[in-house]
Amino acid sequence: MNSPRLLTFLLQSAVVGLLAAALLFVLKPELFRDMPAVVEIHESPAAHPPGQGSAAAPAPVSYADAVARAAPAVVNIYTTKVITQRRNPLLDDPLFRYFFGERAAGQRKRLQTSLGSGVIVSPQGYVLTNRHVVAGADQIQVLLHDGRALQATLVGADADTDVAVLSIEADDLPSIVIGDSERLRVGDVVLAIGNPFGVGQTVTLGIVSATGRNQLGISTYENFIQTDAAINPGNSGGALINAYGELVGINTAIFSKSGGSQGIGFAIPESIAKGVMKQLIEHGRVVRGWLGIEAQDLNPVLAESFGLEDTHGLLIAGVLRNGPADQAGLEPGDVVLRMGGTPVKDAHDAMNRIAATPPGSRLVLEGMRQGRPFSLSVTVARRPG
Repeated sequence: MNSPRLLTFLLQSAVVGLLAAALLFVLKPELFRDMPAVVEIHESPAAHPPGQGSAAAPAPVSYADAVARAAPAVVNIYTTKVITQRRNPLLDDPLFRYFFGERAAGQRKRLQTSLGSGVIVSPQGYVLTNRHVVAGADQIQVLLHDGRALQATLVGADADTDVAVLSIEADDLPSIVIGDSERLRVGDVVLAIGNPFGVGQTVTLGIVSATGRNQLGISTYENFIQTDAAINPGNSGGALINAYGELVGINTAIFSKSGGSQGIGFAIPESIAKGVMKQLIEHGRVVRGWLGIEAQDLNPVLAESFGLEDTHGLLIAGVLRNGPADQAGLEPGDVVLRMGGTPVKDAHDAMNRIAATPPGSRLVLEGMRQGRPFSLSVTVARRPG
């Protein structure tokens, strides 16, 4: 084929191809649309202002305002305890006493000091702290943010929650704003304020790592906020605040193999500390409800054996003879699913709710007994000391 004919053939083919493509574009436009991606992802807009995430509310670039609101109400606590020590046991021997005299075999006293933190929660001078910070103290001194040093008196302490309340007297006392610990979510920003190692007031930043932590062996009634904000010895009793400077917890303990912060700290929620404080101020002690039962969590095997769909609820493992539950007819082997009309999550949840019920109140328990539903009313008694 010579060159003119070849050129004519190629031109005719190109024209036919263009015409065919134009016809397909008119008749079948969907063939020319973009093909979907193999993996579909949703990317956030690239034009976020500095310090602003994808949430509606911008994140602050500084928490200085929150600290300025809360820090004046956080105090340092110094305690003094008189420790009585015996001298060398050898001096108890009559022969040694003969040579060294009775005074040599006597006792000697020394002062033991410790430090911690606290939070002024009322202009009337009430200070929240941990019981272990002031336990056994003969003298308690509170150092305010403005430098004033005040003697404090112990209003009351509760060993079951490790909460203590102190009282101080002074004019123009600052007080912290109480937040809502029940609304805390994992990932919320929190700040710990206290006096670690006695270096002075210190602020550390972290997030809420978990809520409702229990079975840690720290106290009887546990419902801790877990945070990775650095908490060290001396921080105990200090404030855990949210990003608005509101009190959401009382720093209490750390999980550490070295004695220093390893990113696992625990705080008592303000909702618990506030309730304990109110009872200590009004009654001098905390009054809790009690049924006289031994409760056990349901595991999948037990739940299946009782014909339950999940592990929510509690198994009555034991009933104290002549206790409130026994008098109401509760029996070992019963499974309690609802308490006061509200579903029971687990044994820990149930025992906390019983403790929070005022003695003398009636509490309706609903559940299963030998495959059949039951409902009974129990009169809550006061928990023995």
